[in-house]
Amino acid sequence: MGLAKYKYYFRKPRSAIVKDILYWLLMAGAVYLAAGSPCFARNLWREYRRFKKYPKKRVFDTFYNLKRQGLIDIKKQGAQIYISLTEEGRKKAGFLQINDLKINQPKNWDKKWRLVIFDIAQLKKVYREAFRGKLKELGFYPLQKSVWVHPFDCGAEIELLKDFFGLSDNELRLIVAEEIGNDKKMRDIFKI
Repeated sequence: MGLAKYKYYFRKPRSAIVKDILYWLLMAGAVYLAAGSPCFARNLWREYRRFKKYPKKRVFDTFYNLKRQGLIDIKKQGAQIYISLTEEGRKKAGFLQINDLKINQPKNWDKKWRLVIFDIAQLKKVYREAFRGKLKELGFYPLQKSVWVHPFDCGAEIELLKDFFGLSDNELRLIVAEEIGNDKKMRDIFKI
């Protein structure tokens, strides 16, 4: 192993390994591995090379710690090993996914505005404030208290936030508009 690669392993925080494993299981749903007990580690390593950027021991220690924390479930049935997220693990993976959200800025603006309109009940005040904070973090600009605007495609990000916060179509809508009236101020804010 080269010196640069060796240094990379120790710069990579453990949380990045946790994030990678939780995302992998979130996307895969559940993972099934053929395994004889002594070969489990080797089969896991061979099957899922996405973790090769980390030392093997750290990957397996992380799997062990995630199981101990109740975030993943590992079951052996016959010659199969089943790895899946627990309910708590799904929440943690969703939180990490939301935490990493960002809206990509294309080279050329398509001259369409994305309006997020929401009406979240007083009973869900905490969700409303967290959602508003996340919109601000993503670079949205408030046109009104519950109407926020962004110039770039963000449908997938808004859908993910909608699912994460458990919001209905009546509580949250994304509208794509070609005109929003005098948009000079908006163009200046977004530098487009």
